Amino acid sequence: MTNTLITTAIPDELLDAFRARAGAHDRDNTYLADDLADLRAIGYLAAAVPVDRGGWGLSLGQLAASQRRLARYAPATALAMTMHSYWIGVATEMERAGDRSLEWIHHEAVAGEVIAAGHAEAGNDLPVLMSTCRARRVEGGYVFTGRKQFGSNGPAWKWLGAHGVDADAPGGPHIVHAFVERTSHGVQVVDTWDTLGMRPTQSHDTVLTEVFVPDERIGCVAPAGDGTHPFLVGMTMWPLSLMAAVYLGIADRALELACADARRKKSVAIERGSYAYNPFVQHQVAQMYLELDAASAVLERFLQDWLGGVDHGEAWVPKVYSMKWRAVEAAKRVVDIALDVSGGAGMFRGNELERLYRDVRCGGFHPANAALTHELVGKAALGLLGEQPRW
Repeated sequence: MTNTLITTAIPDELLDAFRARAGAHDRDNTYLADDLADLRAIGYLAAAVPVDRGGWGLSLGQLAASQRRLARYAPATALAMTMHSYWIGVATEMERAGDRSLEWIHHEAVAGEVIAAGHAEAGNDLPVLMSTCRARRVEGGYVFTGRKQFGSNGPAWKWLGAHGVDADAPGGPHIVHAFVERTSHGVQVVDTWDTLGMRPTQSHDTVLTEVFVPDERIGCVAPAGDGTHPFLVGMTMWPLSLMAAVYLGIADRALELACADARRKKSVAIERGSYAYNPFVQHQVAQMYLELDAASAVLERFLQDWLGGVDHGEAWVPKVYSMKWRAVEAAKRVVDIALDVSGGAGMFRGNELERLYRDVRCGGFHPANAALTHELVGKAALGLLGEQPRW
């Protein structure tokens, strides 16, 4: 998955600067504006855009590797870029299916514009497939009313990928996926972000009040509960893969810090001095490595199959949710053990492991959470996934 090009795509000096700023952004609960400016300057906002359109031309696998590396230095910056970059992937999946209506997203990314995700809603644990936001058909487009949560890059986005339910659509309720321009009448970004972790993403709420979106900015319209449209396939495969990579990147860094601490720490009870010679510490480090190695293999195999065109059919549903869940759970386990190895210093604010401990907890809140993951995987294994929709 990795090669010389990808591992040097973001210059080391920028990554070092991101890491140096990450702690202050977390402490002060401020947006990663300087990181965004640097990434925009080198064209990273268009990393997945084809080269012939001005981007870097990274595949999903290559972008996941780059995002994982970025997360080792600045987890929130990597997550914020994931929430932007997966829209480029959605446009790519649509084009691969023969629909070029989202090509404009590639051009916006090349221009350095930020696209945010507006799918999380209170009371809706089936984001994308259902909605508490209302979409009403009018001449030339749709009007949206509702409240969206967890909109990463809250201070900076130009476009918000949002969805709502058209309850009066012919044939039954349909979910309308649209791209809302920030300057549209009725859009209000509400400063709500003061959280446990991933604080620099500043993922504010957005209130939509009778916001008009023209037809040319409608991504797709699909029956409620139907996730087979290429637009929706892209909205599953790309974000979950990139999120998995981000949280594994956090685990990479935790393992690195734990090993460095173990080699540095001294004990009067250990003849050779360093904690690295303590057999139980060696066991803990091995546990971290084994967790990380297995979860990495799951992600890499998933990406190889997807990019290689393997036909898993309906099995793609449990595979994608299993992959993301495994990555996040492994990352949490690795960070937990890293704190044990590092010791009491990790309790103090300003310690990088303390921040990673909080950041990695956020992985479980991204769709699908543990409850929905187990429901979907269980139903898939039992052959019940297509029966009696929950909605």
